[in-house]
Amino acid sequence: MRNQSKSGLLFRSEDIKITMQEDLCPDQSFKSHMLEGKSSFNLLFLLSSNVNLEAHDCGTKFLFKKNQYILHYSPQESIAELWTENQEILKYLQIQINYQYIFNLINPELNRENADILESMISNNFIFLHKETPPDMTVEMHMIVKEIIGYTKKGIMQKLFVEAKIIKLLILIFEQFNEKDTQESMPKTPEMIKKFIDENYHRNIKIEEIGKLMGMNQNTIRKEFKAQYQITISNYISELRMLKAKKMIADKEIMIKEIAIECGYEYLQNFTRAFKKKFGISPENLRNNK
Repeated sequence: MRNQSKSGLLFRSEDIKITMQEDLCPDQSFKSHMLEGKSSFNLLFLLSSNVNLEAHDCGTKFLFKKNQYILHYSPQESIAELWTENQEILKYLQIQINYQYIFNLINPELNRENADILESMISNNFIFLHKETPPDMTVEMHMIVKEIIGYTKKGIMQKLFVEAKIIKLLILIFEQFNEKDTQESMPKTPEMIKKFIDENYHRNIKIEEIGKLMGMNQNTIRKEFKAQYQITISNYISELRMLKAKKMIADKEIMIKEIAIECGYEYLQNFTRAFKKKFGISPENLRNNK
């Protein structure tokens, strides 16, 4: 079956370009190519389920659920590929806005708040509400997107309509992220675990203790920590202890046994074994070679 496509340009002005992509029956190999212009802000609204996006220039990958979006700043011209699995419908709306238009709209030179908003947009802070999770469109955003897609007038009326709707979308995005400020300022679980370890690695801490402290399952703690920092908790504790031990070895007035105790090792032989495994030399030999 051939692709049934309703793709096309909905609106174009000197500063704004709006493109609709709707492929009702994409085949297995079908990929849509989305162009991001140089120095442009791109609002991408995903209107179908399980859409994969891959941007080759920066190695970014997303898997979108239906009715999610991103606001992405592209300093250079780039192309992203979008596709769905199992010949599902691929449907999205892209609104591309020139940097200078946004600059003039927000006017960062006016005050600190405006400058912070523009900086957040350029830094792509309006992509994530939570780590690696694109934000969900609100009902109001969805209604505006439908209005943009369905608008039929042309000329100056369309230009004024589109610009008003884009301003409203930006306001809704800023509001949505501001609502999350309090939540985002709360430490996330892996960060809390890391802080606890950083402060307590010199003593004999166990995962059970961390679990009780946080009221969480030990397996969840292990998984979340490794996902965030790409290292297991036990290996991270060992790394901290060894780095501290190596620094202390230089001070010949401190006994090796004292260093072992200071770094959380009850038995000297366990400390020596761990040190040699890490650095390929025993603490005594390292000290003597200095």
